[in-house]
Amino acid sequence: MKRNIILAILISLSPFFIQAQIAIKAETIYTVSGSPIRNGVVLVSKGKIEQVGLAADVSIPAGYKVYETKVLTPGFVDARTLVGISGSLNIPTDQDQLEKSGPIQPDLRAIDAYNPEEALVKVVRDYGVTTIHTGHGIGALVSGQTMIAKTKPGTVETVTIQPLCMLAMTIGPSVSGNFSSPGTRAKQMAMLRTELLKAQAYVKKQADKDSSKRPAEDLKLDILAKLLKGDIKALITANKANDMMNAIRLSKEFNFKLVIDGAAEAYRIIDDIKAANAEIILHATMARNDGDLLNMNRESAAILTAAGIRVSIESGYESYVPKTRVILFEAAQSTAYGFSFTDALKSITLNPAILLGIENRVGSIDKGKDADLVLFDGDPFEYVTKVCTVIIDGEVVSDTCK
Repeated sequence: MKRNIILAILISLSPFFIQAQIAIKAETIYTVSGSPIRNGVVLVSKGKIEQVGLAADVSIPAGYKVYETKVLTPGFVDARTLVGISGSLNIPTDQDQLEKSGPIQPDLRAIDAYNPEEALVKVVRDYGVTTIHTGHGIGALVSGQTMIAKTKPGTVETVTIQPLCMLAMTIGPSVSGNFSSPGTRAKQMAMLRTELLKAQAYVKKQADKDSSKRPAEDLKLDILAKLLKGDIKALITANKANDMMNAIRLSKEFNFKLVIDGAAEAYRIIDDIKAANAEIILHATMARNDGDLLNMNRESAAILTAAGIRVSIESGYESYVPKTRVILFEAAQSTAYGFSFTDALKSITLNPAILLGIENRVGSIDKGKDADLVLFDGDPFEYVTKVCTVIIDGEVVSDTCK
C-alpha cells in the first residue's frame, strides 16, 4: 500500500519526475563551446550530459525516452536578474529586492529573500532560462548579496548553486532618489570609501596573532572583507561613463574584482574597462533610453565584443509589471544591431557561466555538464519559434510549446 501511494504521488508530480535517462535527437545542436552539430544526439543520464555527437556515432541505449526537436541549445543563464526576490504582483509583500532603511547593507543575504515558487521563476523557466544570478537590486550604495540558483521547482536549498556570489552595489542617480544621504555622487563615493577603509582595518585586525586583539564578528564588515580578499566580486550597477569610471577608480584603490552592471555608456570608455579587467553585464537590448540609460547604444554588445570584452546580456529589473525581461528575446534583438548569432547565444549561455564561475556545470552542451537543455521548434532567435521542452538537471520541467 505504501509503495502504491508513493508511486501515485510521483505520477501526480509529472512532468517533474520524467525518466532520468533521456535521448534528444536534434536537427541542429548548438553546443556553444564548439561548432554546431547537424543531425545530432544528446544522451542524458543521472542529471548529467552523458554523450554528445552525430546521430551516426551515438547509439541510443534501450530504455531511454527519446525526444526529437529542430534545435537544441544549452539552458540559458541570466547574468543579472531580480526574479525570485522581486515578485510578479508588484505589491510591497513580494518586493524584497531593496531594503531602504539604510544605503549600505552588505549583510543582507539573497538566500533569505529568494522564493523559488515565485510566478516569475516559472515564466522565465518556460522560455529556457535554467540558471539565474539574482539578488538585491539597484538603488542603494550597497544593497546586499547575490546568489545563483536553478529555476527548477524545489526548496531554496535544493535549487541553490551558490548562496553567495557577489556584492550588489549602485553608483548613480537612483541612489539619491531613495535616500536623503548620499545626495550627490561625491558623497556616494566618500561613503563607499569610508566603509571599505573600515573593512581594511577589520581585515588587518582579524589577522592579529593575538586572538584577544581580534575584533568581534561583524556581519557587514565580514562581507566587505570577503570582497577585499577577492573571495567575491563587486557587482556595481553604473550606466553613465563618469559613474563607471568612479567604479573603476574604487576597484583600483581597494583592489577588488569588478563587474559593471548596466554599462549603458561602456562604448565610450572601452580602453578603461579593459585596463581595469572589469567584466560587463550589459543592459537589456530593448531597455528604454531614459534617465542614466539615455545614451545607451543598442549596438553595444557588438561593439564591446569586437573590442575583446566578453559580454553577458541580462534581463535586469523592471519596476513595473511584468517585472522582468526574458534574455532569449533580448539576445535575439541584439542580432538586429550587429551582434552575430553565435555571440548572441554565448551572451546568454557560456559567457555568463564564465563570469559567474560555474562554466564547469552550465553554459554549453558538453559531456559531464549539468543536463540543462532547451528544445526549440525552429531558429531560437526567430519571433515565431517556440520553446517546446525545457530540461534542468536531467528532469523535464516544461513540455508545452510557448
